[in-house]
Amino acid sequence: MHVDLPDKLYYGIGEVADAFGVNASLIRFWEKEFDVIKPKKNAKGNRKFTKEDIKNLELIYHLVKERGFTLEGAKIHLKEESQKTLTNFEIIRKLENIKSTLIKLKNQL
Repeated sequence: MHVDLPDKLYYGIGEVADAFGVNASLIRFWEKEFDVIKPKKNAKGNRKFTKEDIKNLELIYHLVKERGFTLEGAKIHLKEESQKTLTNFEIIRKLENIKSTLIKLKNQL
């Protein structure tokens, strides 16, 4: 899944949830379940996600929603095979970007 977010330092939970097509409650739940997601919180308690948090959320989304892992399975997979998972995920992300670019070119013809 390719997430289209504007180039900013911090993203609100609503923006992140809309970009992934899920509810904000699911993002909050993943934040509690996975240690790699650490959004900043302001004085009111609003969560602000960094680009690194977005990358981690993309990886978790890929494992849980696209590949069908359970939450426990995704946690174990991230801990044991984190480097292999990251390289595979980066390759998949690049191929999806190439695919979307090719589809745009095809539609322009």
